[in-house]
Amino acid sequence: MNALRRHPVITGVVTAVAVGALVVSELVGLAPPITAVLLGLTGVVAYGLHRRLVRGRATRGSGPVVVSLALAAVIVAVGIQLVPFGRAHANGPVTGEPAWADAQTRDLMVRACYDCHSNEVEYPAYASIAPISWAVELHVNDGRGEVNYSTFATDPGAAEDSVEVILDGSMPPAYFTRFGLHPEAKLTDAERDALVAGLRSTPGLSEER
Repeated sequence: MNALRRHPVITGVVTAVAVGALVVSELVGLAPPITAVLLGLTGVVAYGLHRRLVRGRATRGSGPVVVSLALAAVIVAVGIQLVPFGRAHANGPVTGEPAWADAQTRDLMVRACYDCHSNEVEYPAYASIAPISWAVELHVNDGRGEVNYSTFATDPGAAEDSVEVILDGSMPPAYFTRFGLHPEAKLTDAERDALVAGLRSTPGLSEER
């Protein structure tokens, strides 16, 4: 956009916003490629709006650029709500869970893992708002693809890695509890130790059994 090249300050702000959006997307678990596509779409819409604002006018300065970008962001944010992906929030049947060592083990697993690795996902209100709805849908699909504790009896998946991923800190993923989200999944050290002990005593949930 020529207007951006003529205004280095605006160029710097736009660049900073784009980089910031990519960083935030990583922090909240939204795939950076999705963010990049949304930023690109916003840029295209902003370019079209900017041309309309300055067409036939001697308008100068950063005002039209800022207005175009702001309007484009609103248009894209509203437009993507029409995409149905991520709104089905489907939970399949529970066909057979592991033979949990005790009730506490299951309770801790439900708190820390069931929102991605079960057919008992409780979708928060924001899970219906794009693009967060897309991220939630992808995370749940990926989680169930690795292991679905609701269908363990017929398809254990990678259940034998349950202890390992908890001990190495990769599950639950950091973004899942970041910014105060899902506080119930943020286990204390004592709860994590109890969960690991329970999983080690549950058949099929660690390589030790």
